[in-house]
Amino acid sequence: MKLLISTGEVSGDLQGSLLIKALKNNAEKRRIELEITALGGERMREAGAKVISNTSAIGAIGFLEALPYIFPTLNAQSKIENFLSSATPDAVVLIDYMGPNIRLGLKVKKKFPNIPIIYYIAPQEWAWRLGDSGTTDLISFTDKILAIFEEEAEFYSNKGGNVKFVGHPMLDFYRNIPTREESFRKIGLASDNKLLLIIPASRKQELKYILPTLLKAARLLQERDPSIFVIIPSGLKEFDEILNNSLEEYGISGSIILSNEVDDIKPFLFSAAHLALAKSGTINMELALNSVPQIVGYKVSRITAFFARYLLRFNVKYISPVNLLLNKMLVPEFIQEDFQAEKIFNAAIKIMENRSTQDDIMLGYKRLKDRLGKPGVTDRASNYILDLLIQ
Repeated sequence: MKLLISTGEVSGDLQGSLLIKALKNNAEKRRIELEITALGGERMREAGAKVISNTSAIGAIGFLEALPYIFPTLNAQSKIENFLSSATPDAVVLIDYMGPNIRLGLKVKKKFPNIPIIYYIAPQEWAWRLGDSGTTDLISFTDKILAIFEEEAEFYSNKGGNVKFVGHPMLDFYRNIPTREESFRKIGLASDNKLLLIIPASRKQELKYILPTLLKAARLLQERDPSIFVIIPSGLKEFDEILNNSLEEYGISGSIILSNEVDDIKPFLFSAAHLALAKSGTINMELALNSVPQIVGYKVSRITAFFARYLLRFNVKYISPVNLLLNKMLVPEFIQEDFQAEKIFNAAIKIMENRSTQDDIMLGYKRLKDRLGKPGVTDRASNYILDLLIQ
C-alpha cells in the first residue's frame, strides 16, 4: 500500500516522524506492506519515509517573510506533481502546514476523487478567524479529520466534517520524565545554577524578530541573578552558528544544543529548566506537558502586522495554545509592540521569585493535560489511517 504524507517546518517534521513510526509498527502487525512517500524533513526520512522534498525549513508567517521561500515552495510543488503524475497513492495524509496542504488536498481530490485524504493536526480555525467568518476549504476535500483538540473536533464536526478526536500527540512522550538532579548531571550544570531555556525559532524569520528580544531579557535576568545559565536548543542545523554567535554578541552566559542533539537531550532540558522564554507554537504545549513555567512571545514585520490586522482582519484571542485551550492568560504572552525585553524580564521575575505564581501555572497545566485526551495518540491515529487505507 502506498501512502503520501505532506507536511512542512520543524514541528511538522517531528509530528510526521512520530506518525510514520506508528504507521510502520501497526502496518507490520496487520501484515500490510507499507510504502511511505513524503514532503517533510530528516526526522521523517530517518523514520522510514522516502522524502522527495525537504520542507522542514520552508515556512514563514507574513508576506515579506514568505518571499525567500517562493522558489523552494515551487520546487516542492513541482516534485509532488511529478510524483502524482507517475504514481497513484492509496491514501494521502496532510499534517499541519496549512497553505501548501490546502492546495495539495484540493489538487489531489480533483485528480483522484476516490483516494481518501486524511488531515491530521488541522489548522486551528476554532481559535482564529480571517474577517468575520473566513475559513479554509478543508472540509471540501477531507475524508477524515483526526483532531488533536476537542475544540478542533467540535468546530469541524459542526461544519459537516468527518472528525475523530485522537488527542494531542505530545502526550505520548512524557510518562518517564527524568528527575531534575539526573537532568543537571546529564547537562553538566552545577546544582546551584538556575536553567533558563530560550526557544526562539523554528522559522528563519524568528531569528530576526524574536531571538534578539529574548536574549536581551536573558541578559537582564543574568545581571540580576548570575546563577542563571541559558541554554538554547537549535531547531535546524542552519541555526546552529547563528545562535552561537548571538549568545556571544549579547554577552550571555550559556550554550546551545546543536540541532542533531536536541531530540535526545530535550527531556533533560525540560526537567532541569526553571523557566522558558519561547516563541508561540507547538513548543508551548511541550513545555506545559513537562511542567516548565514559560513566557510566550511573537513578532512579525510591521508590514505583515498591518496587513493582518487591518486588511485581513485576522483575529485571535491568545497566541499560545496553552492560553487558547484554557481560554485565560495562564502564561504571560507578549505580541508585536508589547514584545519587549523589559516586559519579559518583569514577568520572568514574577514567576521565578514568586512561589504562588509558579503554583498557579502548574495548576493550570494540570487542567490543560486533563483536556488533551489519553496517551497512545499516534498509535490511534495510525490505525485510523490504516483502516481507511485498506477499506
